[in-house]
Amino acid sequence: MHRSLHGRGPLFDTDPPGLAARLVGARPYQLRSSPYEHQDDLPFVVFTGGRGLGKSALLAEIRTAYQGHTPIALVDGEEAQFAGPPANRPREAWSPVAQALTTVAEQLAEPVKGAGRISFPRLASGLLAVAAGGWSDRNVARIRQEAERILLLNDSRSFLDGLAGRWVSKVIAKLVASLSNAGPVVEPIIEASLEAFSEGVAPTHRRLRRAATWFRDYPNAGGNPKLGLILLSGHFRAGGDSRTHAERFLVRALLADLDDAYTGVMQRSHRLGRPVVLIDNVQAPAGRGLMEAVLRDRADGLGDQVVFFSALRGKTHPALRNAGRRTLAEVARTTGWEPGSSPSSRALLVSLPPLTPDDTLHMVGALCRGLDVPPQLPHATHRLTGGSPLGITLLSESARQNLPSGAGSLGTLLTGDVALHADHDGRPAYRELLDRLVPGGRLDELTVLAAAHDRDSALALAEDRLPDDFGAAGVLGLQQRLTEEGWPTADGQFVGDPFLRALLLLRLHHLDADHAQWQAVHRAVIDHYGERATADAARYRLHHELALGEADLAVAHLRDTFPGTEVGAWLRSLVFVASAPYYHAHDPEGHDFDGHDHRAAVALGRTDQAQRPPEGVDAALHLRVRRLLHAVWQLTDPLVLPDPEVAERLRFELEQLSNLRPGGTALLWRASRDWPSDALAGRPLRVPGDDEGGGQG
Repeated sequence: MHRSLHGRGPLFDTDPPGLAARLVGARPYQLRSSPYEHQDDLPFVVFTGGRGLGKSALLAEIRTAYQGHTPIALVDGEEAQFAGPPANRPREAWSPVAQALTTVAEQLAEPVKGAGRISFPRLASGLLAVAAGGWSDRNVARIRQEAERILLLNDSRSFLDGLAGRWVSKVIAKLVASLSNAGPVVEPIIEASLEAFSEGVAPTHRRLRRAATWFRDYPNAGGNPKLGLILLSGHFRAGGDSRTHAERFLVRALLADLDDAYTGVMQRSHRLGRPVVLIDNVQAPAGRGLMEAVLRDRADGLGDQVVFFSALRGKTHPALRNAGRRTLAEVARTTGWEPGSSPSSRALLVSLPPLTPDDTLHMVGALCRGLDVPPQLPHATHRLTGGSPLGITLLSESARQNLPSGAGSLGTLLTGDVALHADHDGRPAYRELLDRLVPGGRLDELTVLAAAHDRDSALALAEDRLPDDFGAAGVLGLQQRLTEEGWPTADGQFVGDPFLRALLLLRLHHLDADHAQWQAVHRAVIDHYGERATADAARYRLHHELALGEADLAVAHLRDTFPGTEVGAWLRSLVFVASAPYYHAHDPEGHDFDGHDHRAAVALGRTDQAQRPPEGVDAALHLRVRRLLHAVWQLTDPLVLPDPEVAERLRFELEQLSNLRPGGTALLWRASRDWPSDALAGRPLRVPGDDEGGGQG
């Protein structure tokens, strides 16, 4: 199998067949049939997840796997063509759904191996009636252009076929001739098109006649296809629920045309599997309109045999409240899906998991073949990205381009330039990632709020560092946007996803050469918690002091609380405080200096002699806690490769501390065994006995 995606086997497997093969009835990448799992009712599959999880790449790979084997179409609901009507076309005669139907039909019409083109006469008739609602200005050039695109959906011959072109030209001439100098144009256009569809005795014309009469079943048409098309056009122009009703009938026309192409023994014997429609960003108006029309008709008993795979940004949607839910792994061999009575129950939400460390290892190895890759780079990449396919892919590409010039850490790979296209200049990898993960504005505001820990601290930061017109409404709006786009939440962090937060904080650090904004933001958070005496407030203050390079307060706090604090709570505080971001200085172009990371030197005791512990404290404990803090800070930093020598020193320091707390010896000793190996393998540092990792606060 020639598959470019990692970690998506449950969809693309062929033996035993994965989800795609069981629904489509054909093995991906192969001209071979596969048994159907669902013979009649089909689930409308919706892949869910936040940005960067590879939903778009997944749909693109499905198209690659089946293109040329079975009719297949891919549309993105957020494409510019669905944002508004073309120039000079009235909005009342255009909608994202109608535009999407045209685009889908054009792709499905392409011939596949062993079978010719599919024609869409029903859909073309409806689209022509809709378009005619915007032709009152008698702009002949625009009418010809719009009519030609629609009419070319009618013919089963190639668009390049001279006969098809002549037929279209003839019909367009008839349509233009039907226009008078005044009065409505919809009825004359519909009359002319029905007349053109009724001419001739060839199989193509018989198919056109049969399709034209299909609209006699439009509600209140009374068996009159002309009246049905007139009503359809009027409902579309009316907008609102009336337009939704008309769009639903247009979707039904597309599916009826596809059913025609598969009707009869000869037709089916020449076609492999089922047709496939792929809808990216199905939450956008174009995608949602298509999805809801299909779900409603299927719930009403109007079945079809089209396989729909779509991608939803986030975890759920109001239109999918009763949908079935599975993980990708759970649909590897069977969906276990059965429809209910509601339209949304006809959908099946399939959540995409992050990639595994092994997937990351293979991806880095594939892109960096022939390069001297640091052995810990793949695991560190997985730790930083959390398994984000986008993050892993772009970091691997940066490694391919920047390792030869001396880049040796994830920080330098993120700040190093990466050129994603041969004809474009490179730009820092972290900026490329943020452009994809945080499109749509408010990146500056989110960059500042990434330093916040909850809504209160975010509001304080907004008041101190952001424009007056942003305020509480802006904070709440960004918080809602993060949730809607599928980003996870985390206690103690306003931006819950560690990868996104790391990228935002890196951008904050690089906003100016002297790091003035970095310092101001962290000082504002420190001031916000300055008057509070809670344990959380203390941890947050120390975390931000450490982010400013000031470790003395953190050392003093951890030293003084060690004797009396429950050991598990003390270890959690240590890990959270040490999760403070640490960045080298950078040059005016934004690239990190290959400067000295002083944390390793402190952790290894090389600076002990220059230290003078405060009067009246246990000097040995003070220095040990100082070494331990810097060891955890270095080993858990997502932007550097963990130092094996520091990991060994971490083991030693925790082991020595276990001798000082008889009641907590077991926890400290267990941590001395687990933490070094976890850090080197790119795993979070977990406090022994905790069900959840304690490394993110």
